[in-house]
Amino acid sequence: MKRRPPTAREKKRYWLTFDAKGTTQPLIWEMSKRFDVIFNIRNSSVTDAVGIIAIELEGQAETISRAVRWFKRKGVQVDPVELNTIEG
Repeated sequence: MKRRPPTAREKKRYWLTFDAKGTTQPLIWEMSKRFDVIFNIRNSSVTDAVGIIAIELEGQAETISRAVRWFKRKGVQVDPVELNTIEG
């Protein structure tokens, strides 16, 4: 039986916006346990009322997509990042 070569890993960046309830839950930690992705927090601003986090996810494209869908099911707003907005 031939093994299929693994697909290339990629990196994607997103803005995650959490409501007050989401800011008290360890959602990024939970995502990292559920999905085979590496995460890197690039920028963040969290208060009691709202959390905004720029996160980079690295892994297989389908795994990243599943992690994004999981965040959305948890009530997190997920938006793609324009690279230059968090590089500076």
